[in-house]
Amino acid sequence: MLKSLVERPGFRRFAASLLAGYFRLVHRSCRKIVEPADIYERIGGPRPLIVTTWHGEHFMIPFIVPSSDWKTTAMISRSRDGDLNALVAEKLGSETIRASGGRNGAEVARRGGVRGFVEALKALEAGKAVMMTTDVPKVGKVAGEGIVQLAKRSGVPILPVAAVTSRRRRMNSWDRAALNLPFGRFVIVAEDLIEVPADADAATIEAKRLEVQAAVERATARAYEIAGGRDG
Repeated sequence: MLKSLVERPGFRRFAASLLAGYFRLVHRSCRKIVEPADIYERIGGPRPLIVTTWHGEHFMIPFIVPSSDWKTTAMISRSRDGDLNALVAEKLGSETIRASGGRNGAEVARRGGVRGFVEALKALEAGKAVMMTTDVPKVGKVAGEGIVQLAKRSGVPILPVAAVTSRRRRMNSWDRAALNLPFGRFVIVAEDLIEVPADADAATIEAKRLEVQAAVERATARAYEIAGGRDG
């Protein structure tokens, strides 16, 4: 009965509304800290960007944009969990692309990666910020190549970020997702923009993939250093 209820579209929309309201509460009740403090001035206002963080650290990413002038599109997997995540993202004001990467061509095709890549290009061309996780599903903390290829093809830079809270609980999932809790500190850390040249060869693509991976690692470690607290 419970499984049947959860799979009903009406129930999922109701649950998504509750979750969106909850994350708004977390955002509004926490003291916000941004490093570097002038990151939005450095970026130069609303513009196309590829914003990226780890799986499991993504719940507060919709709140990194400073105003509603920033138009965003979130790339979210086609999984059952992804269905709910997409509804929550939409209720928080973001458009969505239902796709994800994979470890090989077969996985990319099954997860809608090619179509998602094309949709992401269109979103960037329209001036939107595309938000996507750095690592592919089930392969935690290892950057995928797709995000680098997207930057190469679009000419849009990658912004590695972390958005964490001092109060949190870890879920029993493959990515050890952090459920952010209210009434603490909300910390955003951004690394320097990473550009990928249009003529990047295979060696350059790999070097940029490692650069993105290291940047997200640094941002996440620094964000948790500032936020403090501990996993619950």
